[in-house]
Amino acid sequence: MDNYRVRYEEWLNAAYIDDETKDELKAIKDEKEIEDRFYRDLEFGTAGLRGIIGAGTNRMNKYVVRRATQGLANYIIKQVGLEKNPSVAIAYDSRHMSKEFSDEVARCFAANGIKAYRFEDLRPTPELSFTIRELGCTAGVNITASHNPSNYNGYKVYWADGAQITPPHDSGIMDEVLSISDFSVCKTMTKEEAEAAGLYVTIGSELDEKFIQRVEDTIVNKDLIKEMADKITFVYTPLNGTGLVPVTRVIKDLGFKNVYVVPEQAEPNGDFPTTPYPNPEAPETFTLALKLAKEKDADLVLATDPDADRLGIYVKDKDGSYVSFTGNMTASLLCEYILSQRAKRNELPADGVVMTTIVSTRLMGAISKRWGCELIKCLTGFKWMGREILKEELEGNIRYQYGMEESYGCLIGTYARDKDAVSAVASLCEAAAYYKAEGKTLIDAMNDMYETYGYYREFGKSISFPGIEGAAKMQSLMDGFRSNPPKNFGSFTVENVIDYKNDETGLPKSNVLEYDLNDDAWVCIRPSGTEPKIKFYCGVKGKNAEDAEALIAELNKALEALV
Repeated sequence: MDNYRVRYEEWLNAAYIDDETKDELKAIKDEKEIEDRFYRDLEFGTAGLRGIIGAGTNRMNKYVVRRATQGLANYIIKQVGLEKNPSVAIAYDSRHMSKEFSDEVARCFAANGIKAYRFEDLRPTPELSFTIRELGCTAGVNITASHNPSNYNGYKVYWADGAQITPPHDSGIMDEVLSISDFSVCKTMTKEEAEAAGLYVTIGSELDEKFIQRVEDTIVNKDLIKEMADKITFVYTPLNGTGLVPVTRVIKDLGFKNVYVVPEQAEPNGDFPTTPYPNPEAPETFTLALKLAKEKDADLVLATDPDADRLGIYVKDKDGSYVSFTGNMTASLLCEYILSQRAKRNELPADGVVMTTIVSTRLMGAISKRWGCELIKCLTGFKWMGREILKEELEGNIRYQYGMEESYGCLIGTYARDKDAVSAVASLCEAAAYYKAEGKTLIDAMNDMYETYGYYREFGKSISFPGIEGAAKMQSLMDGFRSNPPKNFGSFTVENVIDYKNDETGLPKSNVLEYDLNDDAWVCIRPSGTEPKIKFYCGVKGKNAEDAEALIAELNKALEALV
């Protein structure tokens, strides 16, 4: 009998698997579906879990969640010891089963003697990051699958510094999770028992107020906002996720009067009924928001993903049309605005630090240089920036001014250690008001930057490799690029190759290849850490807008030909 069949039968006969789960499995008639659900364990990667909701070892369900939690609990106990009263903060988003999974997590921790602080209702990712530090927790868990389709859910793990886990914790936790082969050894208890033991605590609005205050503290032009409060209009959509309450609260606290929320996408809804997947990077996500924006003549259209750590925008041009900004554009614009305003107020330290990732726009280097800040390049993911901030914190001097990554994320303050769309919305609304007071749109401000720094353009694409065969194809493709690196990409010549898996870059080893090309162009290739995809990133610097567009189109065409 095939291995997947053995595991399938084990679940059907196991006493610890409930009848509802068994009924779901018995109803499956497609053998390929059974195989896909049981051919492997859902991989516990460097950020945690992410997968399709359903019964089986390769799905997101309460048994897989409980196993991950038991492994994390075992690691915490070995690292800290129960005598030091370890604790974990737990948040969840609007997805199907998020509330139930978060309760499973809390009860499993409690059964292991670890105090669980669980939010009473859904909360954004950055608030969890803030809460871990605020409560002095040992770790944190967020039940979310970010911007994935509605049939997905996930399990993100954070450490005491408020950032997602990095070495040595990531591999240590993975080892503990993988060592659990018998789901029945995972501990649990009832919520009532856990609460009676003081090991299950529900978090209310007290942390919300502190988080919101820290977000609002990042604003510098509060007087200007008062002047422009009724002269600028915003449309916002939380895409049926966690952003509605914190984002609208912050915008209104700052004093802005004309704020319109897309009604069909306002309330939390795990079906995400108005879009194929709730990703602010996707143009189709903005259909309803742009319709409302035209009705209200909005200056700026904003969308946050379900866990409110990513922000996508459209900006009204002077001809009344709406123009989308990439993540690189929005984050670069915010960086320029924040650094320039701090410099204007003599609040920018001489040794300030800006952080970015190796796959993000090279424009960040030019901005940092102009304002006298050191640019620190990290691997993909805000957890690496969080690690750098922690290093500064331990040295007693936080020089951090701003951090960004191309995937629509940035972090303005150090109160959180993950990207924060709540503060990004607040600062972008502030910037829009500032530039409008000068008679400019955000498009004008972006063009001013291009004139100052050069015409940078970037492009990214992903190729999916689903199913059993996918992992092997991904590995084969990466091996090919590594063993036989291309000499050129179209007319661009490869001048240098950086293999982050093997080269001594000073960064942790990672399965990423970077090709530095002539004329400041570049290409990066890496497998996704959470999905069966290989991601390709590239960038150019043109002499003007037309030149930059032509160069990025050529580089994209060369990539397509190679792949």
